[in-house]
Amino acid sequence: MGIIGHVPGALREKLGEEATQELVAFLDQTVKGLRKNISETSAERIEWRIAEIKAEIAEAKTQIIKQVAAAQSCLMREVLALLAGEAAVVYPLLKALAK
Repeated sequence: MGIIGHVPGALREKLGEEATQELVAFLDQTVKGLRKNISETSAERIEWRIAEIKAEIAEAKTQIIKQVAAAQSCLMREVLALLAGEAAVVYPLLKALAK
């Protein structure tokens, strides 16, 4: 059984049995073609959107890596400054104690 299951009696009478069958076959093929076209178009759009999302994720990843690197660099400078400050305080104390 095709997609078009029922043809109204009045239309069947006007067209005749052979023309009705041909119309049903034509409509079935048309609907199948439309479904295939819609499926292909949908698949293409989904694939395009996935590619777009992947690019957005890659860009976000790059930005995150840059921000983490900048934070690490800033943290390292702060740690070095703290150590230098402590060394400036501890060294004279140790020197004084060593005398």
